[in-house]
Amino acid sequence: MDLNSVHHYRIDWITSFVAVAHHGSFSAAAKSLYRSQPRVSSHVAALERLVGRRLVDRSVQPSILTPEGRGLLPHAEEIIRRLDMLAGTAEGTVCGTVRLGCYPSVAAYLYPRVVRALRSSHPQIRLVLHEGPSLELGAQLADGGIDMAVRPLHPLVNSHRVTSQVLWREPLVAVLRADHPLAAADGVTLAQAARLPVISIGESDDGHSRQYETNLAFANMDLHPVVSERTNQPQTLICLVRHGLGIGITNALAMTTADTDGVSLVPLVDAGCQRVVAAWWRLNEGPSPAVEAVRDCLSRLDPPKWPWPAASGAAAEPLPTAG
Repeated sequence: MDLNSVHHYRIDWITSFVAVAHHGSFSAAAKSLYRSQPRVSSHVAALERLVGRRLVDRSVQPSILTPEGRGLLPHAEEIIRRLDMLAGTAEGTVCGTVRLGCYPSVAAYLYPRVVRALRSSHPQIRLVLHEGPSLELGAQLADGGIDMAVRPLHPLVNSHRVTSQVLWREPLVAVLRADHPLAAADGVTLAQAARLPVISIGESDDGHSRQYETNLAFANMDLHPVVSERTNQPQTLICLVRHGLGIGITNALAMTTADTDGVSLVPLVDAGCQRVVAAWWRLNEGPSPAVEAVRDCLSRLDPPKWPWPAASGAAAEPLPTAG
């Protein structure tokens, strides 16, 4: 942006030009702007001298725009529209662009819902999706790369500059090939799962695998399964299971937002551990009204529902705010 050239353009010149284009005459434009006709005419003439082109054909009545004027008009209208938005911000309208980080299953489930809700409650707020693994989202939030995140409490975010509010809890599920003997069971125990190759959440070399809920669940039962594969992509986990590479252990939302053809989802009956999903934001000196509006919108959305009636109520129960 060349600020040295931009400052030559006066807003009243642009306003008068747009008014003449909309009303079809200098007199009507002057009336709509509560200005004199000579002043409106001088504004348009000054703009024409600056751009070096005739913008209004004054030889006909009512006045019409020249081809150059018609080309310039959309840009002039956009300037006026943006100034209206700027004025609204100054007057207290909540607006802004909020960068929201989500991991894949939350991006699929939650992001479309919060966008639609904001269009009704805060139409001047624009969300921009940043999708990535939970560890990356935590680092981006702490460093200012995103404004908010929806991610689990685990793995932990190693920063005192962020805080969170729990949105929902969700159970862990076993993912089995449709022809597996346990696929038709009402539930699977961790001991049963530990006897099979396990496909789990996380990355094989991220150094944080023990913090994921699947690993915590096995550790709490003093079980040490062979983890054959790790992935943060729900559809990849399903494909690995579908090809017989092991039993998948993951969070429920990941499976309810994916194509589960060829596999069966069976609740883990003794996991003793759930995924706790929260909205995260930075602790700034001056809180952002746009971020606060998004946060409020997220807290009002219905939590996910699970395929197992016994799990739905417990999974949706909120927990206290975590700092």
